Amino acid sequence: MHLEPNAYRELHWHQEGEWSLILNGSVRVSAVNEAGQTFADDLQAGDVWFFPPGVPHSIQAFGDGVEFLLIFDNGEFSEDDTFLVSELFQRNPKSVLAKDLRVDVSAFDNIPDSQLYIFPGTPAPANISAQNSTGPGGVIPREHTYSYHFSQQKPYEVPGGSVKILDSTSFPAAVDFAVALFTIQPGAMRELHWHTVSDEWDYFISGQGRVTVYSAPSSSRTFDFQAGDTGYVPVVTAHYLENTGDTDLVYLEVLQSSAYNDVSVAQWLGLTPRQVVKDHLGFSEDTLDRLPQIKPFILPGDKNLLQTNFTAENE
Repeated sequence: MHLEPNAYRELHWHQEGEWSLILNGSVRVSAVNEAGQTFADDLQAGDVWFFPPGVPHSIQAFGDGVEFLLIFDNGEFSEDDTFLVSELFQRNPKSVLAKDLRVDVSAFDNIPDSQLYIFPGTPAPANISAQNSTGPGGVIPREHTYSYHFSQQKPYEVPGGSVKILDSTSFPAAVDFAVALFTIQPGAMRELHWHTVSDEWDYFISGQGRVTVYSAPSSSRTFDFQAGDTGYVPVVTAHYLENTGDTDLVYLEVLQSSAYNDVSVAQWLGLTPRQVVKDHLGFSEDTLDRLPQIKPFILPGDKNLLQTNFTAENE
């Protein structure tokens, strides 16, 4: 979703949980929960928010505008089912609204006659405290806050790229959302792996890549992706993701799980008794010696995708 400078995404709520990654720009978000506790935060590219089902919230872009990815925890979600404050006021008698807000019905003479959805607004004050509207309920406790400054998390760097992982252990509000943001260098690949408890949804932010998915008993299929594409891999289905371009491949892995997890094929074999692996796959002693006991996550490679010998890097 894209908001022009100072524009609002109308005050709204959903039946589903809303998770978002800011792709570029900056934004102010706010919310009020069922206990009357308030939340407000300023976020930038790379940061994340999550609003639980039913929690009403607002989103306003700053002067540079904002673009963000929205992910919902229900595959049947439709944006058309979003609950909007403008429609709430349209669908109730003005006499009821007046009674509810303790005003005269004339207070509603200027309410919009159709949904706003996205609309221009006045610039938000630079100092977020100027919009402080905290009531007796106070603010939402930090451990349950609806935002996470993912942009400030230090990535785990390995040969071939890096990864940043975020799940409910570090962002408790986002129940059953676990993500990994991968940066794969040209020629490198996200190692062969699968996930044990969730399907995997992918969003490709930049670059291009290739994935082969293996499914039992005897089928596989290869897909090519580029920036803006989405991918899907069923739970426990083995796959890799290779950077086939000349620039970094950046993509988001999303799991519906409280904790991010995967099974690394290389680590699995490296931690399995050597004779068992040799009997199954006929590996030489040299190949067995090269199997890792630590999960690689990413494996380096050459831009020349015709390369087939990778033994030199460990010698």
